[in-house]
Amino acid sequence: MAAQLGREWTGIQQFPAATQTKLHELLGKLKEQNVSTLTILVMGKGGVGKSSIVNSIIGERVVPVSAFQSENPRPMMVSRTRLGFTLNLIDTPGLVEGGYVNDQALQIIKNFLLNKTIDVLLYVDRLDAYRVDNLDRQVVKAITDSFGKEIWRRGLVVLTHAQLSPPDGLMYDDFFFRRSEALLKVVRLGAKIKKQDIKNTPIPVVLVENSGRCNKNESDEKILPNGTAWIPNLVQTITDVVLSGGTGILVDKKLIEGPNPNDRGKLVIPFILAFQYFFVIKRIEKWIRDDIASESRPSWA
Repeated sequence: MAAQLGREWTGIQQFPAATQTKLHELLGKLKEQNVSTLTILVMGKGGVGKSSIVNSIIGERVVPVSAFQSENPRPMMVSRTRLGFTLNLIDTPGLVEGGYVNDQALQIIKNFLLNKTIDVLLYVDRLDAYRVDNLDRQVVKAITDSFGKEIWRRGLVVLTHAQLSPPDGLMYDDFFFRRSEALLKVVRLGAKIKKQDIKNTPIPVVLVENSGRCNKNESDEKILPNGTAWIPNLVQTITDVVLSGGTGILVDKKLIEGPNPNDRGKLVIPFILAFQYFFVIKRIEKWIRDDIASESRPSWA
């Protein structure tokens, strides 16, 4: 599906006044730091709520969502502008099919992203998916192999379906902590990130609830069970990631295709030639000279 042309972000006016105020504040904060364009890549398995997050942030139904239909088979970029600021949200198809990572879907996503810069990665999963397994690790590894380990420095984990009652009588905050820690461990293993690096630069975990049954506060904002207005909180966390340092990930041809093994071989050619010259050719020359010098003259000479 082709990317939509950027147009005025009128959907922001559909938010409650308190949310609008916070979003304008965050946009202004980004512009103060010379960030006038923000491109957010939304990835994860299928059916976890990626498209719904895009719709919630934009404040419009820009991506079709249905419980009875499969997701869009191709990526889609939605662009909106507001007060000189451009927001790009890239929705992507699920990365799993038949219990395996869908390499074809991943290749389509990479081709779509060619020559685009990813400022933030939203890795989406469900809060009510109580377990993690090797498939989660494979998905993280596939993203890392495609865009490099640095993508996680610009990433955050988003857990949907936050309006739930924890199982086994657990307290909500305790359940959220356990689920977050389990998923972050998978990210660390799949991306081969050292545990110390995660501690020094933690990957944020944010809760969202896209359904109409989400509770609201007195300002009519959608809130989590702990009372946090989740849309401003999500955008605040995205802003923090952008302003924490580093640069976006440019998806160029080299990143998509990976390093050329022939180029790697070219680097060692000078060393091989030098080794041959000093340790093979020079030794052979010395042996020849010594042989000539030690050769006795024939009796007829």
